[in-house]
Amino acid sequence: MAQGQIYKIHSDFYYVQKDNQTFECKIREVLKKQQIKIVVGDFVEFDNGAITKILPKKSYILRPAVANVDQVVVVSALKHPDLDFHQLNRYISLAKYYKIPVVLCFNKEDLGLEQEAQDKIISIYGTLGYEIVFTSAIEKKGIKAFKKLLSGKISALCGNSGVGKSSLINALNPNVNLRTKEISEKLNRGTHTTRHCEIIKLDEETAIVDTPGFSNVKFDFLMPQDVDQLFDELAKYSGLCKYGDCLHINEDGCEVLKHLEEIDETRYESYAEFVSEAIEYKEHIKYNGKKRETSQKFKNNKIQAKISDKKRQASRNTRKQLIYKEIDNNENE
Repeated sequence: MAQGQIYKIHSDFYYVQKDNQTFECKIREVLKKQQIKIVVGDFVEFDNGAITKILPKKSYILRPAVANVDQVVVVSALKHPDLDFHQLNRYISLAKYYKIPVVLCFNKEDLGLEQEAQDKIISIYGTLGYEIVFTSAIEKKGIKAFKKLLSGKISALCGNSGVGKSSLINALNPNVNLRTKEISEKLNRGTHTTRHCEIIKLDEETAIVDTPGFSNVKFDFLMPQDVDQLFDELAKYSGLCKYGDCLHINEDGCEVLKHLEEIDETRYESYAEFVSEAIEYKEHIKYNGKKRETSQKFKNNKIQAKISDKKRQASRNTRKQLIYKEIDNNENE
């Protein structure tokens, strides 16, 4: 049984790399029945073109769906499209939720980087301990420093469409030659050049995961009182609030609100927006419920597909009908 890593998924085919060789695989039917989430970056066991086992993930992020990365690199454009601090905070907080380190790359320096904007970026995110690099994929500025931050790691690149992720990859390794597109002048945003996640090797020890651009990350999957843990500058005060369930919006005795002048305005606005989304989620599960039946069970130290109650009941009904039919036949003889 061979082991390798999934570097690309296309349609129902999973492309696995092992020792610089590529194998086109399908999934064993038993894994499909277990409904196990299989993503780019997963290490798997495979045999004769069939994936038979998914090995444990050391890290995982739902969107972009990728596993076993060492860090997330959030790529933002300084201009064209304009830098969006709120969207940047979404990506950072999402990686924080999954406990994956973050590197911040601000691209398109060739379009102009005002000192005020640079100072603001460093004062907000440098203070929080994030590695920051300014680049220009077109003029090859900052590429050497960027490559150093990636060296020896598997990094997932994420960011809005049009920020230059594909252009940066081409600058890092010209042999890759990914397709790029111009920004829409009308919409001031990019189009989805990358259609799927794919691991791209820069050298023997370094790889990046190119991901499709997206912007609709929402924090509608966690409780409102947990959002502050995604913001270090809030978390250090949140445990000192008068009430344990304080949301730091308008409550009495809130330590976060007392220190609001120490928190960047865009960061707090993002926090408040995420809390609002989390409240919507809480209300939804309160009135609609979110109980889900698991699709697998453990028996004899093995994972087995679990038959749903609905299907089990249907099977019982069928057996009953057969029994009644047999009884009727015996009575009529």
